[in-house]
Amino acid sequence: MTDWAALAPVLWLSFQQTVYMVFWTMLIAGLLGLALGVALYTTRKGGLLANTPVFHLLNVLVNIVRPIPFIIFITAVGPLTLLVMGTTIGTQSVLFPMAAMATFVIGRVVEQNLVSVDPGVIEAARAMGASRFRIIWSVLIPEALGPLILGYTFLFVGVIDMSAMAGYVGGGGLGNFAITYGYQQFDWPVTLVTVVIIIVIVQAAQLIGNALARKVLRR
Repeated sequence: MTDWAALAPVLWLSFQQTVYMVFWTMLIAGLLGLALGVALYTTRKGGLLANTPVFHLLNVLVNIVRPIPFIIFITAVGPLTLLVMGTTIGTQSVLFPMAAMATFVIGRVVEQNLVSVDPGVIEAARAMGASRFRIIWSVLIPEALGPLILGYTFLFVGVIDMSAMAGYVGGGGLGNFAITYGYQQFDWPVTLVTVVIIIVIVQAAQLIGNALARKVLRR
């Protein structure tokens, strides 16, 4: 019989740890990934800031990092995590590998969404004398805002998945709670409750993302 009186405080702490990891990862990687995606789009051949060497460097970096399974990525960047965060154990320490991996993934998604923007809109802005950076922030990103919101919503689910895997390396969170108190103790109700909580979080994020995207696309 599951002792929920004893587990409830641990579950609440694990929930807070997951929120902490996801919030900071989405904030940091969201901004860095946006910058990376814009750089990939604008430095490609024919882009606003066309620079072939820079584009190929960024493209190769994304192609190297993005396919690595996150659980392997955490261990691979362990020395760098130790250097930057001072430790490789704990909720705060996993922010570095989570934000690093998410940045590269978001960067590619942003680039793909920007590529779908009608080139005619960009050319019209250039013909009106707008600077390249003004075009990026006032034309390019607003034109792709709807798909970008949906892309970020999709990636939010991926970050939730990362936070769950962080439990394997002492990162805490709902993943660690499900493993320690559910799987390892053969207490399936604990695992089920954890899954339900994650589903609720994901569904809420998806509903909000869909609503925001619809509002933007109707403008």
